[in-house]
Amino acid sequence: MGKSKKVKRMGGSVSRPGPLDKQITEDELAQPSTRKKIRNERKDGDDEYVEGQLGRTILKQSLAQLKEIEEEKMEQEAEEEEEEEFPPLGYQRPRRNKRAPEISLSRQTPAQKLGSDDESSDDDEGGDVDEREAAVPQNIDKVVKDFEDELRLAEDDKKILDQFMKEGAPQRKLADLFRDKITEKQTEIKSQVDATSVRTVDLSPEVQDMCHQVGKVLEKYRSGPLPKMFKVIPKMRSWEELVYLTNPDKWSAAAVYQAVRIFVSNLKVPMAQRFFNLVLLPRIRDDVSFYKRLNYHLYQAMCKALFKPAAFFKGVLLPLCMSGSCTLREAIIVGSVLAKSHIPILHSAATILKLAEMDYTGANSIFLRIFFDKKYALPYRVVDACVYHFMKFEHDKRELPVLWHQSLLSFVQRYKEDLSPDQKQSLLDVVRFHTHHAITAEVRRELINSKCRGEDDDNNTTTTTMLVDE
Repeated sequence: MGKSKKVKRMGGSVSRPGPLDKQITEDELAQPSTRKKIRNERKDGDDEYVEGQLGRTILKQSLAQLKEIEEEKMEQEAEEEEEEEFPPLGYQRPRRNKRAPEISLSRQTPAQKLGSDDESSDDDEGGDVDEREAAVPQNIDKVVKDFEDELRLAEDDKKILDQFMKEGAPQRKLADLFRDKITEKQTEIKSQVDATSVRTVDLSPEVQDMCHQVGKVLEKYRSGPLPKMFKVIPKMRSWEELVYLTNPDKWSAAAVYQAVRIFVSNLKVPMAQRFFNLVLLPRIRDDVSFYKRLNYHLYQAMCKALFKPAAFFKGVLLPLCMSGSCTLREAIIVGSVLAKSHIPILHSAATILKLAEMDYTGANSIFLRIFFDKKYALPYRVVDACVYHFMKFEHDKRELPVLWHQSLLSFVQRYKEDLSPDQKQSLLDVVRFHTHHAITAEVRRELINSKCRGEDDDNNTTTTTMLVDE
């Protein structure tokens, strides 16, 4: 009773329970709820519209569809006019603007876009390498031209560089190099091990025929998925013989790039080095010597090969410099790849050490200058080797090119505080013998106005006075 009075006092209604038999009957069935839901009626009037980015996207798509419909109508009308009557002689039909190509903001190349769907399921070459594309520019000629303009070489300098070139044998074909390497390897194995214990690799005729068929596909390859057989080759022990059977000297440029991607991902450093030396390097030199420029896909292949820097340096860069016949154009193209790529310091330091110990060519100066401009913290052993590299020219009576002076200036600017007093004095003696009207004064200024290795700022004044007096 107290609860009923309280509800009445608050203004609510109290229900009477009623007889017991009626309560039992009503409890057997569910009673409808007395709560009424109030829903706002949905309005689809013309005065409402979608706001924000979604509305702009819908508007853009609708305009594009309307434009396509209008173009289709114009094409149909033009076809109907052509079917109705022939135009008079000398009549020129008005040109219709072609539809602009779609621009994609992704980093995938057209070849990767076509083969991305097929390669997503069965592509197994991306195990060890980060597949993020290097920043390969579309206008390679412009990049190489800008890098060449930075060198600022005149015709006289190019003639001076020719004096340091070696007169070697003519360049051999890729197939001959591959055949000689395989023969050399077989001869080495037979000389070290007894012939009865050697198990030579005998390829069945079916495998050889399949390799020839793969080679024919790679000759005409432009984009899309590669044959499954070619993706399995790097995992086989006799991969060199299988690659030779596919005729790599006849591969298209796009096939070379895809092959570099697969072999970089699946081969270890020594095997990748052999592939770069036997396939990639001869192909690059042939393309540059014939076309005077490098194909875009081959440029991409070099950028992808740098994912294994040790194999790239041992298989491409160092053999190119050791040949003694590296042209200025080849050095500029390969140098542009090095200049725009991130390379670990240990690999770069080892490469600088090897380049400094080689016989001098113009390509050595280009590559050394590129590595110096990366501002690595080089070990003292590498710095000493670079100093000795420049000291070797003190008694050289030949006129040195501008590239040599530019590389010396870059070295002094970056590592002047890592030099000992004796090394600075030796470099001053060298620039006293070989001078350049615009660069030598800057080299002297950098050497004199800097502290030496292991010295503090307090001892810098005494060292400077000593060098000036001498």
